[in-house]
Amino acid sequence: MLETETESYPRRVYPLDAHDLTEEQIAVAFAMTSRRPEPFDEIARQVSQEKAAGFHERWVLGYGHASVAEHAVIHLAMENISRLACDALEDNRLASYTEKSSRYQLMPADFFHLPQELKQDRPLTSLFNDTCAQLFKDYHGMVDACIDHLKGEYPQREKERDSVYKTRLSRMATDSCRALLPAATLTNVGVTANARVLEHAVSKLMSSELEEERVLGEDIRDQARIITPTLIKYAGRNDYMEAARRAQTGLSNRFAQAEAVSSTPSNSVANRTARAEDARSNVKLLHWDDQAEERLAAALLYRRSHLSYDEIWSRVVDMGTEQRSQIIAESVDGMGPHDAPVREFELVDYTFEFLMDYGAYREFKRHRMQSYIPQPLSTIHGYEVPQLLVDAGLQQRFEDALGPVEEAYKQVGEISPAVAEYLVTHAHFRRLITRINLRECYHLFKLRTSELAHFAIREPILEAMRLAVDTHPSLFRHLSLRDYPAWWPFPQN
Repeated sequence: MLETETESYPRRVYPLDAHDLTEEQIAVAFAMTSRRPEPFDEIARQVSQEKAAGFHERWVLGYGHASVAEHAVIHLAMENISRLACDALEDNRLASYTEKSSRYQLMPADFFHLPQELKQDRPLTSLFNDTCAQLFKDYHGMVDACIDHLKGEYPQREKERDSVYKTRLSRMATDSCRALLPAATLTNVGVTANARVLEHAVSKLMSSELEEERVLGEDIRDQARIITPTLIKYAGRNDYMEAARRAQTGLSNRFAQAEAVSSTPSNSVANRTARAEDARSNVKLLHWDDQAEERLAAALLYRRSHLSYDEIWSRVVDMGTEQRSQIIAESVDGMGPHDAPVREFELVDYTFEFLMDYGAYREFKRHRMQSYIPQPLSTIHGYEVPQLLVDAGLQQRFEDALGPVEEAYKQVGEISPAVAEYLVTHAHFRRLITRINLRECYHLFKLRTSELAHFAIREPILEAMRLAVDTHPSLFRHLSLRDYPAWWPFPQN
C-alpha cells in the first residue's frame, strides 16, 4: 500500500525558470499552492502577468499577506553611492550584499560624494570639498610612502613578477591607508533581496534625513518596480520612522547629551596607537545570563524530550556542574571547524559595548544575525593610527591629516549633524552596543579572530571573546579557532 502511494505521488524537485516567468508570477505560483491542488508548474502555466498583479493587489496589498512578496527575488547593482548611504541600505538583515573593497582597491582621487544639503552654502561646500580632496591626496601620498617602506620589509620573492610584487605591497598599503578615507567615499554594491525586504529598505531610505539616501530609495523603488511592479508599488516614506528618529534625538538631547559631551576625552587622550593595550578599555561585556549553562543544557535536553520545559529545567538545576558540562560536550561532539553549533545555542546571549573604528564597524555590521545599535558617526572619540603608518614613520603626518577633519566636522555639524557624518574617516572610533547569541558568537569568534581578519576588527573581537570565555568557560571549551590567542585556557582542537 505504501509503495503504491509513493508511486502515485513521486517526489519532484525543480526550479520555476525566471526566464519564462516574471518574479511576480513565480511568487503567485508559490502562494497559490495553499489553495490549489495542482503542481507548481501547472499553476504557473495558468498565471498570466495580469493575474499575478491582481493576486498581489488583493492578497498582498489588500489583506496584508506580505510573506508572498518573499518569493519574488530582485538583483540590483548600485554604483557610486557613499559608504554612509551604503550603511543605511545594508542595515537590513534578510538580504545579501557584496561591496567594493577599500582593502584591495586604490580609490581614485575624487571618489567622494558631495552632499546636496550644502549646495546653498558655498563656504561650507568649499570646506567639505577641500577637506575630502585633501584626505584623498594624503591617502594616495601615504599609500606610496607605505609601499616604499614595505619594499625594505618584504623583498621581492624569487621568480615573483614585478606586477605581482607591486600588487602585493599595494594591498598591504591600502589595507592600512584606507583609514584616511571619509564616509563620503563612494562605493559599489550588489544587492540580492526579496521584494518584501526591499520594500522595507526603500521605506527606511526614503524616510532618511539625508537627501542622498532619500534619492537612493526612490531609485531602488523605481528599478525594482520594473521587475515586481505590484509588490513594490506602495514603498515610500514612513511617517513613524521619521517621528521615531526625531523623538529619539529630542530625548537624547534632554537626558543624555550633556553627560556624553562632558565625559568625552580630548583628542590628545583619545587618539590611539597601541591597540593591544587599548582593546580592553574599548570593549565591555554589559549583560549576560547568570544561568547560561543551565539554560543551554535545558534547551539541549528539550529538543528530543516530551517533558515540559519546567520539568526539564528543574532537573537541570538539580544537576551538578559536571553533568551539565557533559550534556553540552556530547551535543557538540563531532562538530567540525566549519560547522555551526545546534540552534539551542541561540537561547544564550551576551550584550557588548564596542568602541571600534569606522572601518572595523563596516565589517562588524555584516554579521546581521546580531542586534546592534550604533551611535552617530563622529570625531569626538578620537581615532586609530594604523601600526603600519607608525612603523613607516608616518604617524605625525597621519594625525596632521585628520586635524582639519575635526574642525570641518564641527562646522558642518552646526548646520546638519547628519551631513557632518560624511566627513568622519575610517580611522575614527564609533561606539555601539550589540546583543549576540552564543551560536553567533561561535561564528563571529571563528571568523574575526583569525590572523586573516583585518587588524581593526580582530583586536576588539579577540577582547570580546576573552570576556565571554572568562564569564562562561564551559560554553566555549569546544570552540574551534583557526588561530588561538596566547591566553586560550583550553586544549587546542
